[in-house]
Amino acid sequence: MDVLAWLCDADPALRWQVERDLLGEPPPVWEATRARVAAEGFGARLREKQDPDGQWAGGAFFPADFDFASMKTAGQPWTATTWVLNDLREWGLDAAALRGTAELLAENSRWEYENLPYWDGEVDCCINAWTLMNGRWLGADVAGIAGWFVEHRLPDGGWNCEWVEGSTRSSVHSTLNSLKGLLAWDTATGGSPATRSARRAGEEYLLERGLFRRLSTGEPVLPEVGSFSYPFRWQYNVLNAAEYFRLASLLDGTRPDPRMAEAIELIRAARQPDGTWLQGRRLPGRVWFEVDVPEGEPSKWLTLSGTRVLAWWDGS
Repeated sequence: MDVLAWLCDADPALRWQVERDLLGEPPPVWEATRARVAAEGFGARLREKQDPDGQWAGGAFFPADFDFASMKTAGQPWTATTWVLNDLREWGLDAAALRGTAELLAENSRWEYENLPYWDGEVDCCINAWTLMNGRWLGADVAGIAGWFVEHRLPDGGWNCEWVEGSTRSSVHSTLNSLKGLLAWDTATGGSPATRSARRAGEEYLLERGLFRRLSTGEPVLPEVGSFSYPFRWQYNVLNAAEYFRLASLLDGTRPDPRMAEAIELIRAARQPDGTWLQGRRLPGRVWFEVDVPEGEPSKWLTLSGTRVLAWWDGS
C-alpha cells in the first residue's frame, strides 16, 4: 500500500497537513488545500452547526440539553463550543471564517462552572488551555489565562485539574494540555520569561518520566499510554505527548530529548506492517459526525501523527 497516496485521499483538514509535513510541498500547495477547510468537508460541516449566538449546541463545554446524570453511561458529549473550536483550530481553519465569533462568545457564552465569562476561563487546567489556544486563534484577549498557568503550576513542575480539590501532585493529562496552551501562546506572542519558564518546567515533568513512567516505581502511569485513538480529546498517551514535543522543538530550535527514546519505540511498535496505525478505543460520547474510522481499522489521522513523529525523531 502507498501510505502517502492513501493519506492524501482525505478531507482537506487532514490532507494539507500531509502535504506540508510528510510530502514537503511548497507553501502555495498546502495553503491552497488548507483554505478549502472553510468551504468543504469536516470544517464546513461544523461551521454549519454554529448557533446564532456564536456557540455550538447552546453551551460552553456541555450542550445546553445535556443530562449530567447520563455521563457515566453515555460519556462526555463532544458537540459544545469548546470541543468544536478545538477541532476547527486543529484542522487549520482560517480564523477569518469565524469572524465575529469571539465577540459573540464574549457576549453570550458562560462556563457551566459558576457562570464565568467564556474568555476569562475557569478553574480547570485543560479547559483553560483550550480557551487560551482558541482565544488566541480567534483574536480574543486571553492574556490573563496565560498568566493563570504561571500562577497555578504545582511544585513538581506540572499541573492538575483537581488542584481546586486540593491535589498537589501533577497529572500527565493536565500537564500535557497545559503545555499545549502555553506553547500556542508562546508561538503566537513570543511568550514571556514567566510563560517560557513554566513551559520548561512542565516539559521536564514529563521528560524525567520518559513520557510514560511513574517516577516512584518506573511502572507506566496509565495502562493505555501506548494505545492511540483519534480524536485525542483530553487523553494522554505517548503519541499525543510526542506531537507536543515535536512542535515545541520546531519553535525552540532544539533536538529531541533522548529521554523520549523508549516512548518513541512504543509509537514505532504500534505501526502496522503496511505503515499504518490502527484506531484504538475512543472515548464515548455524542458527536456531530464521525471524522475517523471505528476501532481496529487503519486510521489516517493516527497514521499522519505517527509518521511525522517518527520522521522528526529519526531525522534528528
